[in-house]
Parts: sequence; structure tokens; C-alpha cells
Amino acid sequence: MTIEIKEQDGGMRATFDGRLDTPAAVKAQQEINPLLENADKEIILDCTKLEYISSSGLRLFLTLRKEASAKGGKVIIENINDEIRKVFMMTGFFNLFEIRNA
Repeated sequence: MTIEIKEQDGGMRATFDGRLDTPAAVKAQQEINPLLENADKEIILDCTKLEYISSSGLRLFLTLRKEASAKGGKVIIENINDEIRKVFMMTGFFNLFEIRNA
């Protein structure tokens, strides 16, 4: 699992590549600090290369959403595959996030 974080159009973009399972989510919790520090901006989570997400990965996304909401920012999830879409539908994430395919 790798996460590439960069500034983009006044906001932040994080590109996830691989499997966001429990061990990867623990590691990612430390790697997302730049996103948490910029939670007052628009944060795009690009999931084009995300193959799998566990409950720990979902919790990571919720942490970002909560911080952005508290600071007046916004989290947008882009380009989820069909398997992740099913997980988002079952867990109600479609009601919590703006999800789009860019």
C-alpha cells in the first residue's frame, strides 16, 4: 500500500495504491498527517488504484471526514472500483461522502 499526497488546485490530493487492509491502515494513519493539517481545504481521495478497503481503512476515511467537517473542509472520494463501491453501499458511505468518478 502506498499513498501519494500532493497539493492540487488549492487543496490536497491523496492517491491510494494497493490494499488498504488493517496493517496498511495503521501505517497510513501516520502518512495522512498532511491531509489532517490541511483539513480546512478540499481533500480528494483518489482510489483509482485502490484494490481493497478493510474496516480499518474505512475508519481512516471517516477520520479525515470528521476533521474536514470540523475545520470547514470537504472530502471527495474519486474512482472507486466495483468491489469498493459494494462496501460503500453496505456501510452507508455513499451517504457520508461525495463520491465521483473523474
